[in-house]
Amino acid sequence: MANTNYPEIFATTLENRAGKLADNVSNNNALLNRLKDKGHMRSLDGGSKILEELEYGEGDLTWYNGYDTISYTPKQLFSAAEYSWKMCAVPVAVSGEDLLKNSGASQIVNLFEKRIDNAMKTMSNKMAAAIYGDGTEAGGKSIGGLALLVADAPETGTVGGINRATTGNEFWRNKSTTVTEAFTPETLRLAMDKMYMSLCRGTDKPDLIVTGDKLFALYEQSLTQLQRFTDSKMADAGFEALKYKGADVIFDGGQGGNCPDDKMYFLNTDYLYLRSHQDRNMKVIGGERMAVNQDALYKIVGWAGNMTMSNARLQGVLIDKAA
Repeated sequence: MANTNYPEIFATTLENRAGKLADNVSNNNALLNRLKDKGHMRSLDGGSKILEELEYGEGDLTWYNGYDTISYTPKQLFSAAEYSWKMCAVPVAVSGEDLLKNSGASQIVNLFEKRIDNAMKTMSNKMAAAIYGDGTEAGGKSIGGLALLVADAPETGTVGGINRATTGNEFWRNKSTTVTEAFTPETLRLAMDKMYMSLCRGTDKPDLIVTGDKLFALYEQSLTQLQRFTDSKMADAGFEALKYKGADVIFDGGQGGNCPDDKMYFLNTDYLYLRSHQDRNMKVIGGERMAVNQDALYKIVGWAGNMTMSNARLQGVLIDKAA
């Protein structure tokens, strides 16, 4: 190889972009952007599982006077949901031929930058799509996204190691409403009102509503000019957002959008997280990698973690199943 410093240039260029890669992933999706703003994209230092503590029970309260007995019955008030680590990686490769054709330090750096830019786009787009999945992609190796956590059929399936079908685990079921008649702007607003109110608990309420082309357009049509509020912070981040009772209504459709066109997710992001391992948070894995039987340099950008939830009852999905 003409320049033995190529591997060092390659490694340095890639390492310098690792932090930007993590930021780029969060900024590629409105939900991840919200989780980042709330500090819910935290790194963990290990463990066989990712645990989220759940508070689902209530203690005893006794009304009394005088010397009445104040009774106490031990109860299980806390539990934990456990999520498996999921891993993904994007390889960045440069052939010896490309290095020769782009000889010269500045040209080599430009070549590496383009390959790394492509890796960033790949990781960002794949992660943005995965957060809407149910975890069955790639034979169950992908993260469990909204289709799992905020399921169409919340009375079935196991999430975080807790079987939602089991009596006593009703607390772990999200709200789900399926509508079979075609929405109009007016009937959509009524359905949104009903879903939103079912997810309010004191000051706890949905703060983010994510939907695709069809339902976003209908909601937009339902607004008068006086009602048409937008969120400047989300707009500054590059997302088109309208307001609904204080929640941001986000459009994640169009080209490259991933929200299913028949879904409107009502999310309380106080209880949603994207957990990652501190050693695999969009970082370069391992040292130098030279192909055994190829004239090429390889680096692998890796991530390990999962999307998690600590409260299901405050999440909901509105499903449009009109023929």
